[in-house]
Amino acid sequence: MRQALDSAGAFVGPLLAVAFMIWFANDIKAVLWVAALPAFIAVLLLIVGVREPESLVHAAAHRNLLHLNNAKRLRLRYWLVVALGAVFTLARFSEAFLILRAQDVGLAIGYVPVIMIVMNVVYSIFAYPAGTAADRISARTLLLMGLGILVVADIVLAIAASPGIALLGSAFWGLHMALTQGLLLKLVADTSPADLRGTAFGIFNLVSGGALLLASVIAGSLWNMFGASATFIAGASFAAFAAMGLLLYRPNARVTEHSKGI
Repeated sequence: MRQALDSAGAFVGPLLAVAFMIWFANDIKAVLWVAALPAFIAVLLLIVGVREPESLVHAAAHRNLLHLNNAKRLRLRYWLVVALGAVFTLARFSEAFLILRAQDVGLAIGYVPVIMIVMNVVYSIFAYPAGTAADRISARTLLLMGLGILVVADIVLAIAASPGIALLGSAFWGLHMALTQGLLLKLVADTSPADLRGTAFGIFNLVSGGALLLASVIAGSLWNMFGASATFIAGASFAAFAAMGLLLYRPNARVTEHSKGI
């Protein structure tokens, strides 16, 4: 539900961007000034409307969890999820390359945000059903499905020669995000102690952020040296490699039974 609502907002944002680009005659600075308004509203809501649960506030006040010894309490299953997230991120570089691809195949600059609208519409529609499926289907199965769809998305974007094909690739990209993004976060929560979940998510996001930086540097270098198609073919190769690793991995019965882990 959280991921679906987040993606709904990510859909409305680019849609408004297109409308304001038309209204302001492609004056991107004026559009960015308008974009500052919802950012201000978000900060205001945090200040006046969001409160931490009392139990968590009191628990945090009694001890500091930022110690190396606490990291040792994170089990092997958690570190496997972190590693898996890093490999996924290498296969799924920044969505900025979707925008670049849209421009590359001839989509007018004022309508380039449409590619993000398509991605986030699909993402939002399928995020909630994917989250529900994660409660009933093994994570490994859903992750393999997501990787397969990512391979398809990359291939479609690699061969795209028109805005319509690029938009189709963006739709597949959003579908794979719906299947995998919320699932990875669920796995982080499921494989970490309740009192260390903040630390667990922090480590996961740190590693994923580093992998995203590396993936985007690789993607940008390939784009500059060999063209857009090479970037997306490389992404498909990383995704296929990750899928092969998951196919070779066999979770033990106990982990599968109790946590539906990878």
